Amino acid sequence: MQFITGNKGFVGQNLSNYLKKEKKITIGISRNPTKDDKSYSTLTLEDFNNAKSFIHLAGKAHDLKNTSEDKEYFEVNTELTKTLFDQFLKSECEVFIYMSSVKAAADNVEDQLTEEVIPSPITAYGKSKLAAENYILSKEIQEGKRVYILRPCMIHGPNNKGNLNLLYSFVSKGIPYPFGKYENKRSFVSVENLCFIINELIDNVKISSGIYNIADDTPLSTVNLVEIIGEIVGKPAEILKVSKFLVNILAKIGDILPLPINSEKLQKLTENYTVSNTKIKKAIQKELPLTTQKGLEKTIASF
Repeated sequence: MQFITGNKGFVGQNLSNYLKKEKKITIGISRNPTKDDKSYSTLTLEDFNNAKSFIHLAGKAHDLKNTSEDKEYFEVNTELTKTLFDQFLKSECEVFIYMSSVKAAADNVEDQLTEEVIPSPITAYGKSKLAAENYILSKEIQEGKRVYILRPCMIHGPNNKGNLNLLYSFVSKGIPYPFGKYENKRSFVSVENLCFIINELIDNVKISSGIYNIADDTPLSTVNLVEIIGEIVGKPAEILKVSKFLVNILAKIGDILPLPINSEKLQKLTENYTVSNTKIKKAIQKELPLTTQKGLEKTIASF
């Protein structure tokens, strides 16, 4: 049996469906459970004893509008994780998987992000994720248990909302992509590849506990991504090279007025953020089911 917190979210729904196809029984854990789920407040040691794995996906996501207070991130991302992990340690449950984020390690990446980097998060979101990681790493893990901290980069999949939707709206409406002057490389991970990795971690007792970055094999530039979208929607993308000075002015206006672009969205679209998946691939010793391009094609075709 596998317990999954955050099972109603995008990753949680995909993971529940994936594990069911792999003939695994899943039970969701939430604050407002349905008849088939369990509540955080009623979880008992016996519940943990009956589970093979506990997959903790629930958390407070990064608020792009910056309206959340810092303490909200630590209450959900840190304190809830500590409580659940303490229960796991007391139980007979074998596997604990914590969904952290690359943002727990770094908000900006100059070369390529590896697990060896000294974490230096800037946002309360990243700091709260790192605090949970540090708590987990500070505890002694009993023999027979395995604990995995996953740091995924940008997760995407069919019907997922995010910056891919912004790019899709540009291209599908025939609007030229104006940020052609920005040269960048970004890593992505398809939700199908993420679910595949989690399933491997549950089953393979030879995979050592630890921190693992999660990413697809090949980073892409945003211009590459726009071109892929154009191919899928049948509208060859037009790439404009508007001056960075003008683009930055528009983004700053978007911080105040409801424009399609603001400073944070611009950064996410144009920054370099490449993530190494060498450690996790060496651990599972298998190729990922989807290439970067095939995963993105599946996501974009669903919009």
